[in-house]
Amino acid sequence: MKKSLLLLIIYLAFISLGLPDSILGAAWPAMFRDLGVPLDYAGFIAMIVAAGTVISSLFSGNLIGKFGVATVTTFSVGMTALALMGFAYSHHFLYLCLLAIPLGLGAGSVDSALNNYVALHFQASHMNWLHSFWGVGAAIGPLIMAGFLAKGQTWNRGYEAIAWIQIGLVLILLFSLPLWMKSKDPSDGNPNPKSPNLYSLLVRIPGLKYALAVFFCYCTIEATFGLWSASYLVFERGFEVDQAARLTSLYYLGITIGRFLSGFLTLHFTNRQLVQLGIGLIALGLVLLFLPFPITILPGFLLIGLGCAPIFPSLLHETPVNFGEKNSQTIMGMQMASAYVGITLMPFLFGKMASFTGYGFLLGFLAIFLLLIFGMTSLMNRKVRLGKIV
Repeated sequence: MKKSLLLLIIYLAFISLGLPDSILGAAWPAMFRDLGVPLDYAGFIAMIVAAGTVISSLFSGNLIGKFGVATVTTFSVGMTALALMGFAYSHHFLYLCLLAIPLGLGAGSVDSALNNYVALHFQASHMNWLHSFWGVGAAIGPLIMAGFLAKGQTWNRGYEAIAWIQIGLVLILLFSLPLWMKSKDPSDGNPNPKSPNLYSLLVRIPGLKYALAVFFCYCTIEATFGLWSASYLVFERGFEVDQAARLTSLYYLGITIGRFLSGFLTLHFTNRQLVQLGIGLIALGLVLLFLPFPITILPGFLLIGLGCAPIFPSLLHETPVNFGEKNSQTIMGMQMASAYVGITLMPFLFGKMASFTGYGFLLGFLAIFLLLIFGMTSLMNRKVRLGKIV
């Protein structure tokens, strides 16, 4: 009973991770005019958020080993809540950049901690359902923002509403602290308190380099599409701002539904098979968006979301299997850091490129990284298999 309740609280914590991840892209077509900055400046904010997440992910093993999963999770969600409330009352681009620092730092450690906990203690279905709750948060965010924009209110009010939701989740986590303490076992935090040298792990563990590359490429696709798809619809396909925000929400809804369904599919398919299925669905979604027909846009957005759904949680759940439980927390942090390097650099890079090429290049950009994921996952699986044979 306690374990089930704790799992539910972890699910709620992942809602809080998803809420801030999607609203910048949905709100930006309205924000950049109010702020008086170029359209591609969304990449600066996204880059700062992701950079903070990379740093906190890399240090997550030591933090969790020292303070425990519960404390790190509660403190991190609190940081994001305060940062979002700051967004609600900011009217200058520089202030948003400063607030993006705690927003990013708040996400990294809790992400690594909860992913590793679930990978060690629960079945693959729970990992997918966990990330479907991230999708719940990510889908709710643009819907809330679109609602305020459709009523003629500013994007600040959308951020304020989301900040209050985050504060509510912080209170739930605070009340749950005794449950975490009673349920804690030695492997809840970092199973290897003295973190190994990251470079030595990278050199000696077969397939780890390819795994980090896959996480980088996958998060490039997820984050770039999430940040710039609304701008693509507004400036390339002639959509209104609130309509584009709703379609962005549909993309995250696809991720949410897909991860819920993937939890059941894990009973019949392996994690590796689900990754390949996801790659195929993203490819089909991109093809539909390439077509010049308005009727294919909605299913295209939904299919890309459904395709993204199983890839990230399936790769995470394979971490202890591929690389061993001993160093799983440290490797989980490395994978999350690599993922957020992709989130940090690539949406920003695409924004700069789009200022020259136009936002129509978005689909080709994503297709390139989808091909890289396919190649890198094949190489990773081969290296892991050969390493275990040896």
